[in-house]
Amino acid sequence: MSFAELGLSEKVQQAVAAAGYTEPTPIQAQAIPHVLARRDVLGIAQTGTGKTAAFTLPMLTLLESGRARARMPRTLILEPTRELAAQVEENFDRYGVNHKLSVALLIGGVSFGDQDAKITRGVDVLIATPGRLLDHFERGKLLLTGVELLVIDEADRMLDMGFIPDIERIVKLVPFTRQTLFFSATMPPEIQRLADAFLHNPVKIEVARAATTASTITQRLVATGSQDYEKRETLRDLIRGATDLKNAIVFCNRKRDVAVLHRSLQKHGFNAAALHGDMDQRARMAALDSFRTGEIPLLVASDVAARGLDIPAVSHVFNYDVPHHAEDYVHRIGRTGRAGRTGFAFTLVGPGDEKSLAAIEKLIGQSIPWEGPTLAERPASSDTRPSSRRGRGTGERSRGGRKVARAGAGMPAEDTPAPQKEKAPSRERPAEKAAQRVSGRRERHDADEPVVGLGDHVPAFLLRPVPAKKAK
Repeated sequence: MSFAELGLSEKVQQAVAAAGYTEPTPIQAQAIPHVLARRDVLGIAQTGTGKTAAFTLPMLTLLESGRARARMPRTLILEPTRELAAQVEENFDRYGVNHKLSVALLIGGVSFGDQDAKITRGVDVLIATPGRLLDHFERGKLLLTGVELLVIDEADRMLDMGFIPDIERIVKLVPFTRQTLFFSATMPPEIQRLADAFLHNPVKIEVARAATTASTITQRLVATGSQDYEKRETLRDLIRGATDLKNAIVFCNRKRDVAVLHRSLQKHGFNAAALHGDMDQRARMAALDSFRTGEIPLLVASDVAARGLDIPAVSHVFNYDVPHHAEDYVHRIGRTGRAGRTGFAFTLVGPGDEKSLAAIEKLIGQSIPWEGPTLAERPASSDTRPSSRRGRGTGERSRGGRKVARAGAGMPAEDTPAPQKEKAPSRERPAEKAAQRVSGRRERHDADEPVVGLGDHVPAFLLRPVPAKKAK
């Protein structure tokens, strides 16, 4: 089947041919005719199958007739993240080269004034994140009564990010007679309930079983220790030993871990960039652009990069942390092996990750093989470096990384250390001692060891010199 058989306009077909595409993907072949027939569509397909073009191409055909009015967009596309919204805008720019349609992007981190100016002139396609869209509506700068077609993309991600109350409010603001397109890679029960409420007699298109992974992705588990420095060392060994590694995305569960791991990789000579939700929009787009162009081969990211981002040539995905939600695993590894290409996905598994791993294997319906020894076969760590966690239930407490035993707390009396003689007071000034302690901490931190105590930061009042008392 070709794009000419789907009912698309001549202008759209020319743009698709110029982009180098000749045959539609299964989700596109099944969804586009129903969208052109003004039917509501519920589309379920695994990531990387071309869901964005499945609604972008027919929208361009439908928008060839009609005209936009000031502050009243004709179509509305809701995306969970800024990166996804910007990517949809790029699709309209690519396939709409033969059209004179106005497209506006409403996302955070951008001036309200520039966005207001576009809305005031009138837009055919409005692409927005829910929060920024409601901000404009509450300021009286936007009317949604003229929306003819509503697209809710990556609906399961909307649920995870807590956008469902905003989505329900937006749906009440658009006309009841609208056409609604609902796309997602997974369909948990909560999303099915919302689809039943938002859609009217929809056509359900499911080109793959929900929550399945692409067969072109080689998945492996790698056993590692529970300490952060062990996981970082395991990751570095994986990256160095990976075959055919052109570029890779490293996923972490927490934004703080993204920043720490990014610094660690750079310190060990890797060319890496970071991407997480606390970064400003300019820095996020710069990191993505550098990764897309190949200027930076490693991208350390939170789950903000796990959904829908179309970077076709990602060769490897590394899960530094096992995702808390099993659905996130499907989306993470879906960044590789796209459009029929082969890809590799490695997941670092440490003690305590067994429950999350079992949920992932249950969701995808298969067991993931191990690369090397399993977690049970892996020898216990013999590293004697101090842990930053306090000892519990052992009668010990940590002071500056040193374990100090307490008598009578589950410890035999003969093991109690004998009291030592007091040392003569040092003649070093307190400020000099503090500086030496800071230097020692920095050396340990540079060696990729756990940071103990205050780390690199010492409050200024601790560095003030204390006048010595005169001896009587």
